[in-house]
Amino acid sequence: MTSIVKESVVRADARTTGSVPTAPRRRRLWTRNARVGLLFVLPAAVYVGIFHLAPVIYGFVISLTDFNPLSRDAADFVGGDNYGRLLQDPAFGNALLVTGQYVLLVLPITVILALGLAMLVNRPFKGVGIVRSAMYVPHIVSLTAVSMIWLWMYSQNGLFNEILSGIGLPTQSWLLEQDSALTAVAAMRIWKALGSNMVLLLAGLQTVPRELYEAGRVDGAGAWQLFRHITLPSLRPILVYVVAMDIIFLAQGFAEIYVLTGGGPLGSTTTVNYIVYTEAFQYNRMGDASAMAFVLFAFIAAASILSVKALMGRREK
Repeated sequence: MTSIVKESVVRADARTTGSVPTAPRRRRLWTRNARVGLLFVLPAAVYVGIFHLAPVIYGFVISLTDFNPLSRDAADFVGGDNYGRLLQDPAFGNALLVTGQYVLLVLPITVILALGLAMLVNRPFKGVGIVRSAMYVPHIVSLTAVSMIWLWMYSQNGLFNEILSGIGLPTQSWLLEQDSALTAVAAMRIWKALGSNMVLLLAGLQTVPRELYEAGRVDGAGAWQLFRHITLPSLRPILVYVVAMDIIFLAQGFAEIYVLTGGGPLGSTTTVNYIVYTEAFQYNRMGDASAMAFVLFAFIAAASILSVKALMGRREK
């Protein structure tokens, strides 16, 4: 890429002056262009450095201390002690397990349903634009607002229990039972995530050339064969992106947990992000909370890398 840019600079200069510039001249031109490019990049780089990179570094430093914002004493450096305690903390181990369960409950169903909806609205029919917009609306609504609505729907006198009562079935304590609380939260999150995933997959579907399907039909391929051998391979890059982004967002679940269950009952919906919040802002143990946050980062990175490799690996077979 660099050589192409240099070549274009040389040719432009040659067209202007009628001669090819010497090597020092080319270096000066490239240096000047590089400086101009850096000036354009500088504002974004400063923003990322101050508001993204610096807090991460500061958070990692705090994770190696026993920092307490209410203590008048200076924070002591404890090294990896905070991380060592996490390995022996059953509450944190349970939070990691719940986080993994939450991701597994939401991710497959969301991606499959979103793909089905994307294929449905990819076909032209009257009002397709309205249908697409209606499906996307949940994504743009605040997660906290959506959680408040679903909190009412899950209540004893809420919509779901009214439906059960109407058909003669007993009402349920959706958010108060260990067996159903996490599933209830996951159902809300599936509904919330469908719109964004559907739009991304729809964009991918619309880039698949129609000629491929026509050629497949000429060769006698059925609907399943067209989907398996044309649609899925063409969608693989966008599927990788959707799965990776969903893992990142779901593993950081907090607002829905805070509003719907508060981590209960008996820790059955306590995710890592929720326990980070309690450690940091209820017990003021910032060092432990920062260590938990970096363990969560490692968990998300590992899960994302494994999912991407699994999806991309199929292409090579």
